[in-house]
Amino acid sequence: MFKIVKKESLNPTVTRMWIEAPRVAKKAQAGQFIILRVDEQGERMPLTVADCDPTAGTVSVIFQIVGATTQKLNALNEGDCLQDFVGPLGRATETEGLKKVAVVGGGVGCAIAYPVAKKLYGQGCEVHAIVGFRNRDLVILEEAFRAVSHRYELMSDDGSAGKKGLVTDALKALIESGEQYDEVIAIGPLIMMKFVSALTKEYGIKTIVSMNPVMIDGTGMCGGCRLSVGGEVKFACVDGPEFDGHLVDFDEAMERAAMYRDTERHAYEDTCNLLKKGDEAHG
Repeated sequence: MFKIVKKESLNPTVTRMWIEAPRVAKKAQAGQFIILRVDEQGERMPLTVADCDPTAGTVSVIFQIVGATTQKLNALNEGDCLQDFVGPLGRATETEGLKKVAVVGGGVGCAIAYPVAKKLYGQGCEVHAIVGFRNRDLVILEEAFRAVSHRYELMSDDGSAGKKGLVTDALKALIESGEQYDEVIAIGPLIMMKFVSALTKEYGIKTIVSMNPVMIDGTGMCGGCRLSVGGEVKFACVDGPEFDGHLVDFDEAMERAAMYRDTERHAYEDTCNLLKKGDEAHG
């Protein structure tokens, strides 16, 4: 069992938890993920390692409350325990030799982008962070990003936070102003990563994206997380989760992701009803 030692709300739909998992904390690196189960009957859910403290033996994960499992997870509090917390899994972000990088994060994807920016910054790389949200209420990790970025560009769809516009607007402006990047690392919604990759391809800038399709076992056995990259089948859990953004078939990935929306919605609604009944019973 893995104890929740700290829980905090980052915005109305995003929660951060620190989990007591000494072995994972000792080995986890930026870009890797864990798979957890809330209880014995729970489904296996992958979450990227947002941060870790090897000394305290804790690992931080950030999740958006969008489905049944995240709803159940969010119902837990400090002192409660998770059934499973397995990892680290996947390949760590490759940062060796990079001198100047633009890290682009969108929405809750910023939870994955932050540890990458932190690692690069710690290695002496010049980091330009470009993050985007729909509005001010959804902004997360602003101070954390500022602490590990030489330049921080905050964008919002409605202009209520930072500048009005998309992350691609900010990235294009920086490139055209003369900024030269060894690499762009984009992490967020599929549609965002698709357009970031399309933009950087025009300028010949190497671009890495983090793919997070549905996973079950996390070892490449189930095939649920398969992707087409450069015309070849890859598995996000073992070959990734990071891939060359110029080679990923984003349209196929988005089509596959849409297959599960109705099932996820029904499961979420059922879980909400069960949790509500439980609260009423204890009330």
